[in-house]
Amino acid sequence: MKSLKYQGYAGQYLRIDLTNGTIEKDILPLDWVENYLGGNGIGVKILWDEVPARVKPLSLENKLIVATGPLCGSSMPNSGRLEFIAKSPLTGIYGDSNAGGHFGPELKFAGYDLIIFEGRSATPVYLFICDQQVTLCPADEIWGKGIFDTETWLRQRHHDPDLKVAAIGPAGENLVRYASIQVTPRRSAARSGMGAVMGSKNLKAIAVRGHSAIPMHDPEKLIALTAQLQQNLRKHPFFKSTHLFGTPGLVALMQPIGRFPTQNFRYGSYEAIDDILGETLREKHLDRDTACFNCPLGCDKVYTVENGEFKDTLTTSVEYETLNAFGARVCNHNLPAVLKGNEICDDLGMDTISAGNAISFAMELWEKGILKESECDGLDLSWGNYHTLLELLRRIAYREGALGDTLAEGAARAARWYGRNSERYAMHVKGQDIPAQDGRAQQSMGLAHATSSRGADHLKAFPVLDESGTPDEALKRYDSSLLPDLVNPLAVQHKAMLVKDGEDYGAVVDSSGNCKSGGTFVMAEIYWKDQAEAIQAATGLDLDVDRLKVIGERIYNLQRCYNALHGITRADDTLPWRFTAMPSPSGNARGSVCQLGKMLQDYYALRGWDPIYGLPTVETLERLGLGDIAAQLECGIHSESVKTIYNTLGWAAPYTEWPGDPL
Repeated sequence: MKSLKYQGYAGQYLRIDLTNGTIEKDILPLDWVENYLGGNGIGVKILWDEVPARVKPLSLENKLIVATGPLCGSSMPNSGRLEFIAKSPLTGIYGDSNAGGHFGPELKFAGYDLIIFEGRSATPVYLFICDQQVTLCPADEIWGKGIFDTETWLRQRHHDPDLKVAAIGPAGENLVRYASIQVTPRRSAARSGMGAVMGSKNLKAIAVRGHSAIPMHDPEKLIALTAQLQQNLRKHPFFKSTHLFGTPGLVALMQPIGRFPTQNFRYGSYEAIDDILGETLREKHLDRDTACFNCPLGCDKVYTVENGEFKDTLTTSVEYETLNAFGARVCNHNLPAVLKGNEICDDLGMDTISAGNAISFAMELWEKGILKESECDGLDLSWGNYHTLLELLRRIAYREGALGDTLAEGAARAARWYGRNSERYAMHVKGQDIPAQDGRAQQSMGLAHATSSRGADHLKAFPVLDESGTPDEALKRYDSSLLPDLVNPLAVQHKAMLVKDGEDYGAVVDSSGNCKSGGTFVMAEIYWKDQAEAIQAATGLDLDVDRLKVIGERIYNLQRCYNALHGITRADDTLPWRFTAMPSPSGNARGSVCQLGKMLQDYYALRGWDPIYGLPTVETLERLGLGDIAAQLECGIHSESVKTIYNTLGWAAPYTEWPGDPL
């Protein structure tokens, strides 16, 4: 087999046909590497080429791509990330999910940059990889088990305590539309329902062990660069707090600005906030600090509950999002119950954001009398009832009872099922649940949720420079003439630029294999120039900042084009009424709504997208080397563009009218 001419890659990928049980190895195509880098860049390219719009997300025709990037497993700080990409069963459009830990580097050390799973196995299986040995193995003994027991069983079966595992739990097996994939050690690829895609293929797990080093193009340059970046991170004023508290440290910052969603986003602050602060979490429940591959921050933690009702709970990666989803979002201030909920989701395999949103949605329907007692399967859905919260998590994972089964579809689909004006209380964009940010209190985050390629999401654009007003951080990246509006969370000026830049840069980071939270967004120490130099030193690709920006734009535009095939237009780049018409009652944002219209106009202009339909113009796609995509979409600035897409596909309307059959 020929070798890839670039370094920094393992150089091979696997194509696993689960229907026929065949395994193929091939060299990474140069087009993938040079134009999309890796990760979700290569992932969306494969979706565009191989998964047409007619394919339903949970059918055997959908494909699951597991992809690393050129910096994954390198000396770059925080370089343990990998992507899972597929058509999302939660949204019906482009979907991906990112995870840290050690699985991604191990896959490269075994000799593979990515895996493409296609088809569906007739019986449960798992994929075992040990360097060049790649085998599909029966998984009957672990089908139905939780993820913790699955990992233990796999390590015992293969006599290897260092085996790295990516696995689904019962939620994935039962096709919960926001099921997660958990990777070693207990890191979650949680968003977009990638665990349900894995479950639909009867694929229980991937177990990998690798022993090969990844050659670098200019190892001395890369080591010198990354050593300097590590040093810069350690000197940063946010380093200590990030290490001590991780993302839970954000709780205290979000409360005063009115950006800590409470009671299904009705409010932006929580009166019992002291009980679920990051500081409280560390003081009362910390067991030990831990970290992903080559991470100087160590923002992850292991937590325990030593006494009380939830004694012996042991859980990791309790993030800001989970403290909100199982805390303020449902008006629960019992911190041990939040930890128990996190442990349940890690073992059963569910996204805590979507699970918390589904439950807070149900609680509001109960409060308003929309959801009747006969529809609650004997549960008390009062706000703050953490016993109901934990029981519903279990029922959702197993699709147990009418309520559990309905909420397993996600809040957006559940609202369509219930009707009775319940759609007003489903907090989602394009079918994906809104995470713990409030666009009324941070205008840029409202725009980020509306324009994210995978539905409501904070991590695609990750516009953090204005969430707490940090001009010193902003000046590391942007001109002083943009201040103070750029760092004013309530101002709309320059927010389209902030979001567009974040989406493009985030696409590059997610395609490279390093972490956004570490130094790229939360601490503005790693940016375009550093990323370009690191990739060039690792691979030998002819890259500078301008070329890398084009790659980021190309990836994000291709994701948009894939969504356009499914009818997504400007009409879908919106927010629920609660953010645009109901003024915030809390914090510094009191009286504010998200002014989405003005920001969208600026955003489409910066993107080079048609301002009427929100689709990339022919000129934009040709500039990005996507002229063939433009020809396929037939999209330009003319009133028939959307009709052309619909008529070509035989679809009558966009996603919001799609019934979303399970299979």
